[in-house]
Amino acid sequence: MRGACAILLRMSKAFLKYLASLLLFGTNGIVAAHIALSSQEIVWFRTLLGSALLVGIFVLTRRKLTCLANRRQFAFLVLSGVAMAGGWLFVYEAYQRIGVSLGTLLYYCGPVLVMALSPALFGERITVSKLVGFAVVFAGLVLVNGLALQEGADVWGILCGIGAAVTYAAMVCFNKLAGGADGFENSMIQLVVALAVVTAFVGLTCGLDVRVPAGAWPYILVLGLLNTGVGCYWYFSSLDKLRAQTVAVAGYAEPLSAVVFSAVLLGERMLPLQILGAACIIGGAAFSELSGGKPSKES
Repeated sequence: MRGACAILLRMSKAFLKYLASLLLFGTNGIVAAHIALSSQEIVWFRTLLGSALLVGIFVLTRRKLTCLANRRQFAFLVLSGVAMAGGWLFVYEAYQRIGVSLGTLLYYCGPVLVMALSPALFGERITVSKLVGFAVVFAGLVLVNGLALQEGADVWGILCGIGAAVTYAAMVCFNKLAGGADGFENSMIQLVVALAVVTAFVGLTCGLDVRVPAGAWPYILVLGLLNTGVGCYWYFSSLDKLRAQTVAVAGYAEPLSAVVFSAVLLGERMLPLQILGAACIIGGAAFSELSGGKPSKES
């Protein structure tokens, strides 16, 4: 009896950490909206502070790198970090051009792209229920983006959101191809690689002489240290203690919270048909994951 209670207690702590990380990720766009920098500079600070925190934890806890012994695994983790950098660069540009809610919804089409690629990459079978989920998500995309374009939304912003979804899917696929990497080590390596990629991109496009408005520092620190560093630590340290179905169901707290937060805190407006489209995207993607696949996700 005591053993069962101890397992439930560990699971509840892990679930609270997992849920807290998702809610933190859901506020990323809200926090970024208060930082008067370009999207590239915001992503640079996010990867810089987040990776510094995780590397610091790694050193202080005297962990050892295990993936270096497996070159194939390490190579796929590096590729996943490159894709993570691209995804964040795309999605933060989308936040600034089309808003947090629309940018987040487009970003979360990534898991459905993974489902579409899984037969070729992982030999997984696409069931009828997954096809239904894919069709629902596609209908949601048409509703959200068609109306957004009619309202005069930025075309480049929508393309950035789609690019974020594509790079999200690449990141997840590379993660799955890496296979078996320690969750914390996985997160740290990806963030360090993402930092290198974003640093090179920012250096080549706008230079690293970033002038930060004084009032932006609290938001930069929250985004980099809390939302990214602590959020990734909570996320990856809780995954292996939760059931796959729990992870899949609770995982959609992130896009849902992002849409709600953007409406309440930023005053972003969505038309009724766009709200229906949002429900189709989130509901169709969740249905696809819960109909037999294992969730794979990263923020």
